[in-house]
Amino acid sequence: MDLPFVPIELTARDSARGIARRWSVVACRDLFGTLLVETRWGRIGRAGQRRTHAFASEDAARAHVRALLARRARAPRRIGVGYKPN
Repeated sequence: MDLPFVPIELTARDSARGIARRWSVVACRDLFGTLLVETRWGRIGRAGQRRTHAFASEDAARAHVRALLARRARAPRRIGVGYKPN
């Protein structure tokens, strides 16, 4: 995975249980060359939340994105339904 990369957007849906979640991550560089990794999450159709982390090295940003994706992969255990690409 090279940074910056194409944004990753995932959704988790289970209408029987009322689960409709979205999650996305994007990495880009600011004007000073710092890598920014922005994560957005929340219910589908709502404003949701977002968090931005700044990284000096590409390796640290890549490790952060991999950790975020690993957590999404454990969603079936946590929320009962997995995330799928849009």
